[in-house]
Amino acid sequence: MNVIFQEDLSNVNWTEMKQVYQSVGWNKHTEEIIQSVFQASNVIVIVRDEMRIVGFGRALTDGVFNAAIYDVVVHKHFQGKGIAKQIIMHLTRRLEGVSCIHLISTTGNEAFYEKMGFQKLKTGMARYLNSSLAEEYLE
Repeated sequence: MNVIFQEDLSNVNWTEMKQVYQSVGWNKHTEEIIQSVFQASNVIVIVRDEMRIVGFGRALTDGVFNAAIYDVVVHKHFQGKGIAKQIIMHLTRRLEGVSCIHLISTTGNEAFYEKMGFQKLKTGMARYLNSSLAEEYLE
C-alpha cells in the first residue's frame, strides 16, 4: 500500500469521498454536502492509495484556543492499516499549539481515540436536531 496524504482540496473527486462515507454506513451525505463541509473546514487531510481516496478527516479551529475534529473516516476495505491513526496525527500536528481540541467519537471507537491521547470531558454538552443521534450520544 502506497498512501499519500493531501492537506488541500485540489483534485478532489467528491464521488470518491461519498463512496468512503457510504462504505461505513454514512449514507445521507450527498456530494454537495461533503464538498460544503470540507470547504468550510480550516484543516483537512485526504488519504489516497495510489490515486483513489481511501480516507479523510477535517477540523474547524480559531487557531488559538479551540478546535474540533470531525469526520475521521477510512473506507471499510482499508481499515486496520493504521490510516485513521495517521489522519489524527496529521490533524493534531496541524493544530499544534491550539489549547483545546474537541472530538466526538462514533459509538464503539472511543478506545481508539483514547489511545491517541483524547480523554472524556466532564462538562461536554451537545444538542442534536436528529433524534436518533440524540438518543445515541446524549445521556
